[in-house]
Amino acid sequence: MTTHAVTAASGRLGRLVVEALLERGVAPADVVAVVRTPAKVADLAGRGVQVRRGDYAEPRSLAEALAGVDRLLLVSGDTPGERVAQHLNVVEAAKAAGVRRIAYTSILRADSTGNPLAPDHRATEEALAASGLAHTVLRNGWYTENYTDQLGRYLAAGEVLGSTGEGRVSAATRADYAAAAAAALLDEGTGDAVHELGGPSFTLAELAATISEVTGTAVVHRDVTTAEHVAALRDAGLDEGTAGFVAALDASIARGELATDSDDLARLAGRPLTGPADAVRAASA
Repeated sequence: MTTHAVTAASGRLGRLVVEALLERGVAPADVVAVVRTPAKVADLAGRGVQVRRGDYAEPRSLAEALAGVDRLLLVSGDTPGERVAQHLNVVEAAKAAGVRRIAYTSILRADSTGNPLAPDHRATEEALAASGLAHTVLRNGWYTENYTDQLGRYLAAGEVLGSTGEGRVSAATRADYAAAAAAALLDEGTGDAVHELGGPSFTLAELAATISEVTGTAVVHRDVTTAEHVAALRDAGLDEGTAGFVAALDASIARGELATDSDDLARLAGRPLTGPADAVRAASA
């Protein structure tokens, strides 16, 4: 049997990928949930999933976690400045363990975007290409939850503040990306693959209109300059560096770097994707 491992399996995306594998008929014993804190996924262990401790920063733990694994999903780390080294630890452990294919959650247009998140992803993609491992790159676009998690703030303020201009965002829910990642792990095709992944696109003005329609509370889009955005974020309590980073993400959207017309996500997921209205409706419920 083929053993499928998912790193960061206690996280919001990794957990959903494990669930998607099980929903697609993979036996629990053939799924390895790699986590830093096994107690967080004790329920998965209770369902027969192999739960193994693995920390991106501890190569020895990764060697033990990936023993006997055939296919691995590397969910990107969340610590800027440390991610590349951590990802390389996983890639080296995968090679040593004899993993046959590794899939990696990258960012949309990683090879060309000016998005401030991209350098770590680009470096990881390059490391995968140099590793000799068969690999699948899943270039995830924005999560719809980046916005719906702020729904309460939008409703209280009556506005969606940003500096995206008319830039469109091809966002999708974590569940959509998880379904695609599970499909990529199960794909028995040979060779390397790169998938540009994104859902139905919208501008922040369209998002505000959707929020208004779904919730019955008037919300408008207030588009500001990058400098004004940074100032507003500082006023909201963010430090200068974080405010600049957030505004730089919006600048990337304004340049069209988080929009795609690729249908890879829907094709891999094998089902219709969750549109913005349904996502807002679920969040408001």
